[in-house]
Amino acid sequence: MSCRFSVTRERYELSLPRARTQARTHTHTHTHTQMHMCLKSVPRQHALTAASSRRGMDEPDAAPQRNGSAAGARMHGLFTEEDTGRLTVALTLSDSCLTVQTISCASAPEHLDLRDCLGSRAHRGEAQGAQLCLYFYPYRRRWMASGPVRQRDERRFRLGTEGSDEDASLREAERWARAINTARRPEHTHGVLFSEVRRPCGVMVLVNPQSGRGQAMALYNGHVQRMLTEADIPHTLFITERQNHARDLVRSADLTQWDALVILSGDGLLFEVVNGLMERQDWEKAIQTPLGILPGGSGNALAASVHHYTRASPVWGEDLLTSCGFLLCKGLVSKLDLISIRLSSGTRLFSFLSLAWGFVADVDIESEQFRQIGALRFILGTLLRLASLRIYQGKLAFLPAENECGSDSASFSPSDSRLPDHLLAPLERPVPRDWTLVEEREFVLVLAMFQSHLSEDLLAAPDARTDDGLIHLFYVTAGISRAALLRLFRAMQSGTHLDCGCAHLVYRRARALRLEPLSAAGVMTVDGERVEYGPVQAQVHRGVARLISA
Repeated sequence: MSCRFSVTRERYELSLPRARTQARTHTHTHTHTQMHMCLKSVPRQHALTAASSRRGMDEPDAAPQRNGSAAGARMHGLFTEEDTGRLTVALTLSDSCLTVQTISCASAPEHLDLRDCLGSRAHRGEAQGAQLCLYFYPYRRRWMASGPVRQRDERRFRLGTEGSDEDASLREAERWARAINTARRPEHTHGVLFSEVRRPCGVMVLVNPQSGRGQAMALYNGHVQRMLTEADIPHTLFITERQNHARDLVRSADLTQWDALVILSGDGLLFEVVNGLMERQDWEKAIQTPLGILPGGSGNALAASVHHYTRASPVWGEDLLTSCGFLLCKGLVSKLDLISIRLSSGTRLFSFLSLAWGFVADVDIESEQFRQIGALRFILGTLLRLASLRIYQGKLAFLPAENECGSDSASFSPSDSRLPDHLLAPLERPVPRDWTLVEEREFVLVLAMFQSHLSEDLLAAPDARTDDGLIHLFYVTAGISRAALLRLFRAMQSGTHLDCGCAHLVYRRARALRLEPLSAAGVMTVDGERVEYGPVQAQVHRGVARLISA
């Protein structure tokens, strides 16, 4: 299949501040820069250590938690600080940090935690000698922010003086850069070793220029390209031109060219990519390709979830992009649940985020007309829908999470052999006996969550994780007042809605569900995308895909 792209063999070059580095991005070929990206396979547990997780909640400590003393030093050398051009500093590299000590004054040494380092590179200086550039993204407090956020900190040091051997200075600077890049990569977490892709890798970056307020390309040019360059990650940019363009692309792409697929858009583009991968003949291998998400849309629910799993303070907008970009460049990979969604027409979809019916789905779809105002569209849509609150009739049933082991569900294995839904019976048959039938028949909303966030600022399922194997099922029954429903959504911003004591809100953990709308008209969404209205059922398949996460 031939596809046209908005970018064809166009080279992007990025000049980093005061550094002669270039980021080369092609449409059909890998960049010429070679690197080793650490795409690591990890268990469900957080990739950050406990100390690192605490740093996301509080002000980072001035000194590193791990051994950063000169006694454990890998390297030691004298440099000139590039910003001043005069101060001589001693750099000491240990397994955990880079210590900067000014020689000419008695100031305390500065400890730069290598866990915050995105990359390091060396090149010839503009005047004489060689320059060592380091790119850090430490947590720092900022005015008006709810907590510490990652902020870029570029450090530049010069090696060599006038009359010195420039080639020798460059070789020494390159030796430092290699050592720092090696030391900044985590070797294990919770006692589990990472596996590494040690060959030069390439990343496909898919951008939907129409997502959100149409700023995805500006975010790529202003943030993403620079971070990928700093981490020395070669990538190829594809700009989607129509709906399902990404789906068609990954369905037929030669995935041996790519070590990761990265989406800069809202959640809808990743929905296309996941289903395109699952439609391939080699779907079992294809779905193992690590997926990365960078927020470029209105909702950005998965990106907010990925950040939430680091246990850091909530962030939004460009701070969320920086956080997700940092995690992407670190390259830690965790398992991701996929949920099989079966519609009444026989269509099967694969979801990673949510299934919604009623109020949430209405707001999501009806607010599309306000897309130009970004995430504010959901607030406006919520207020408009509250003004004319709807009640939906339907039947809801689910398999409680604790009942899966003893389930007597009949295996549902139609001609589609991808991930058989062994917990589901055909829609024309009753649900199995060990399922729970919800007595209520009138609902304001039914929401099945598979990640923590419903949108960038709505923490719907605080305890959800990428591969917990659970459907976090919420439903709100008829009779709730508009004021009470509004309070629920306001509490959801901090994830405290389950503490409100609302009698109309019910939360259950499930492995599978069936929803049968009885109302003649309505809206149903999967991962924020509208699907055909009618009976639907779903089953979670644990850890099928791979997500670049914490």
